Amino acid sequence: MIRKTAFGIALALLTSVAPAFSQQKGAPATLITGARIFDGVNENLTTGQDVLIEDGKIAALGADLTAPDGATVIDAGGRFLMPGFADMHAHLMFQMPFGIAFTADREYWAYVASNIGEQYLMQGFTTVRDVGGNTFSLKRAIDEGVLVGPRVYPSGPMISQSSGHSDHRTDAELPSTIQHEPSVPMKYFHVAVADGRDEVLRTTREVLRRRASQIKISVGGGTGSFADPLDTMQYTDDEIRAAVEAAEDWNTYVTAHVYNSDGILRALRNGVKSIEHGNLMDKEAMQAMIDADAWLSPQVIVYTFHPAGFNDEQKDKHDEAFDGIDQMFTMANEMGFENIVFGTDIITSPEMIKRANEEFVLRTKWFDNVEILRQATSKSAELLALSGPRNPYPGKLGVIEEGAHADILLIDGNPLEDMSVMTEYEEKFDLIMKGGIVYKNQLE
Repeated sequence: MIRKTAFGIALALLTSVAPAFSQQKGAPATLITGARIFDGVNENLTTGQDVLIEDGKIAALGADLTAPDGATVIDAGGRFLMPGFADMHAHLMFQMPFGIAFTADREYWAYVASNIGEQYLMQGFTTVRDVGGNTFSLKRAIDEGVLVGPRVYPSGPMISQSSGHSDHRTDAELPSTIQHEPSVPMKYFHVAVADGRDEVLRTTREVLRRRASQIKISVGGGTGSFADPLDTMQYTDDEIRAAVEAAEDWNTYVTAHVYNSDGILRALRNGVKSIEHGNLMDKEAMQAMIDADAWLSPQVIVYTFHPAGFNDEQKDKHDEAFDGIDQMFTMANEMGFENIVFGTDIITSPEMIKRANEEFVLRTKWFDNVEILRQATSKSAELLALSGPRNPYPGKLGVIEEGAHADILLIDGNPLEDMSVMTEYEEKFDLIMKGGIVYKNQLE
């Protein structure tokens, strides 16, 4: 009898279960007919064109296309066809009240997050850019078909200085000058604290080692952290440059959390390509964004409620951030700034995730419906493409055109005319497809 080593047994087990965890490389061919098509860019809908999907991508667009043998044919019946949405500021791992999150083990964090991705997908979000949280294994589980969810562009832990937006230590923890005592999110690599050029370089490289699509740093105060008012600036020029240089060496980019103008100017000056929030910026900062061809990733819905577990000081900061939104968007329209993407930043509440589509309606105060749809599709895809070779899903996203990923929605209604249809996803989203695979079909 041959005795198996522990390594051999483990290898055999891994080999035996691998097929169950492998997502099929190519989905069955599908032909969609009779749709009114919004291609992610043009306001005028295309009619009389069929959409052929093969191997997870849009193989052809044209009139009277012939379905391949064995293909599924779906008659859209005049429904609105568009690309799947992207939430460019998501936190898949942070859907627990602060009190629960800070007392839970890492397994509980994972169990809660395992349902969030499927909820996003069932609301039409076929892609999320996760900008803070240890989502690397969650992304892998979705990609391999273990869990259902959107494409995930992971940033890994947001990196900040001590006393910055990633420093969630309470007064109960000892100062780091006496003893290193990380917060629970830091211990689980959902956030990271690094001070000085050398620590920032090392931490950024650790995040890249885990296959981050892009790097997220904090250069200003935040509402969800305890120690930093919104007017504070975080990270010196040299520290920001350290993160940017490490990301550029990996052929990707840095996005930065910041509300105030001084932080935005410092970030842009040192090579940051995208600004998260920006609610309190002035005209000088916005002009600098225009000059740098930078991107703005703002949100509205997260400021319409106080995340669970916020103390009074955090609530006050949250309200201060909400008060700046109108000026920011009004200024963007007046100055012709269009590099704006779509996001929600919902934290602490799976129930609020179910309301994420209200972001579409909230933005109608400042933008035309077609602008909002572009922000959620083709504009977001442009920013995602800055990850270059670190893009985990090479190819075109956010558009309906030949060769693009087949992330497609069929909606019973026209959001170009009535944006409220986006909030009725359970009843009105009749087809949800990601990568050519149908996850919801109410037309059969």
